[in-house]
Amino acid sequence: MKPLSFPASRAAGAHVGKKEKWLGYLIGPCGALLLNAVLAVYLNVFYTDVLKLTGVWGGAFLMVFPIVSKIIDAITNILMGQIIDRTRTKEGKARPWLLVAAILMPITGILLFTVPAASETVQVIWVILSFNLYYSIASTIYNMSHALMVPLSTRETKERGILSVFNNVASVMISGIIVALIFPMVIMPMLGVNRSAWLLTMSLLSILVLPLTLLEYFYTKERVTEEIGTSESVHPIKEQLHVILHERYWVLLALYFLLYTLGSGFKNSALVYYCNYVLGTYNDGITQTMVSVIGGIPMGIGIFAVWPLAKKFGKRNVTLAGFILYAIGGIICCLAPKNMTIVLIGQFIKNIGGLPCAYVFAALFADVLDHIEWKVGFRCDGLATSINSVITTIAVGLSSGVLNLCMSFSGYKAPDFIEATGETIGYVQNAATQNVFTFFFVGLEVITALLLVFILRFLNVEKHIEEEQAEIKARKEKGN
Repeated sequence: MKPLSFPASRAAGAHVGKKEKWLGYLIGPCGALLLNAVLAVYLNVFYTDVLKLTGVWGGAFLMVFPIVSKIIDAITNILMGQIIDRTRTKEGKARPWLLVAAILMPITGILLFTVPAASETVQVIWVILSFNLYYSIASTIYNMSHALMVPLSTRETKERGILSVFNNVASVMISGIIVALIFPMVIMPMLGVNRSAWLLTMSLLSILVLPLTLLEYFYTKERVTEEIGTSESVHPIKEQLHVILHERYWVLLALYFLLYTLGSGFKNSALVYYCNYVLGTYNDGITQTMVSVIGGIPMGIGIFAVWPLAKKFGKRNVTLAGFILYAIGGIICCLAPKNMTIVLIGQFIKNIGGLPCAYVFAALFADVLDHIEWKVGFRCDGLATSINSVITTIAVGLSSGVLNLCMSFSGYKAPDFIEATGETIGYVQNAATQNVFTFFFVGLEVITALLLVFILRFLNVEKHIEEEQAEIKARKEKGN
C-alpha cells in the first residue's frame, strides 16, 4: 500500500541542525506542554474549588472518576502505540500524528472548562466526557508522538543527548516560569473561582497549542524511521510484549518511571493546596511562586551542567547521585513543613537532585530501545512508549483520586465566590486536611527517591550501548 502523503519536514540533512533543536525541540512543544502543565496543577482545583465537586457521591466521585478515566486513557495509549507502529509515511510513523493533535488539543482543552451551570448530574456527565476526550484521545495522541521524537530523531548519542536536553528545557521553561511564577503570582489571584475568567484563560492557552505544535511537526525529523524504511514489518503485540517484559533494562526503567511519576503526581496534585493552606494563605500570590521558583532555579542551571556531567560519569550514575540529594532535600522539608525558609532550602536541594532525571531520561530510554533492537533485531518503539504513557496516565489518575478522597474524608472546605464584590474567600483548613497536603507534597517523594536509588544501581545499559549501536548500523548496511 502506498504510504500516506504529509507536508515535508523542514529539518533537512543527516545530522541535527540548529533550527531543528531550537524550533522543533525547544519552542514547538511549548504549546502542548504549557496546556498539559497548567491542567496537571489546576484542573483538579477547578473541579474542587470552582465546580465544588468534592462532596459528590459522598466524596467518591472525584476519587473514582479520575482513576476510571485514566484506565480508559491507558487502553487508548496501548492502542495509539500500535497505531504508530503501523503508520507508514515518508514523514515517519509518529510525526504525522502531531498534526492530528494540533487540532484536537485546542478543541478538547476548551471543552474541559465549558461545563454548563446546570444540575449536578449534567455537570458530572460533562466533566466525564470532556476529561476523556482530552486525555484519552487528544493528549494521548500528542504525548505518544512527542515522546518518540528524541528516540527516532537520530542514533548519534551526542545529538540525541542534546535533543533530550532541549526537549526538557521546554518543559522546564513552562513549569518554571509560567506555571510556577506567572500563574500563582498573577493569574490565580485574578481567577479566584470565577467561571468566566477560568474559561477565557484556559481557552487562550488551548488555542496556543495549534501554531506551536505545527512548528514542532515541521522542524522535527525521524532519521531512525527513514533508515529502517517504510517496509519494516510490524511484529505482533504479543511478541513485542514478550520481548520487553523479558528485557531487564526495560523492566527496571519502567519500574523507575512508575515510582518517579507516582511521587511527582502526588506532589503536583497537592502543590496548590499545600501552598494555600499549609505554608501560606489562600492565593496570596507569593507562597506558591516562592516554592516553585526558588526550588526551580537549579533547573535553569541544569541546562549547562547536566549533559557534560552525564557524558563524563554516565547518565545512570549522575541520575542515581541526584536522587540521593532529592531524598535529602525532601527530609529537610519534612523537618519544618510550615517554615518557609526551611521548605525553600529543601526544595532547592531537591531540584538540584532532580536535574539528571529531568534532562537525560529521554536519552536513557532511547538507549534501552536501541539495546532491544540490537538484541532481538526489531524495534518496539510504539509499545514501549505506550506503556510508559500508561504508567504516567495511571499515576496521575491515582494521585488525583487518592488526594481528592483524602481531602473529602479529612473535611476539606472549598472557597466561596462572592458575586457582589467579585472576591474569592478561602477558608483555613483543619489539621487533618493540612497533614494530607503535607504528606503528599513533601513526604512521599522521600520514600520514592530512596527506592529509585536502589533501582538505578542495576540499570547499566550504557556500558556497551555504543558498540551495540555500531553493530545495528553495520547490519543495516549489510542488509542494503
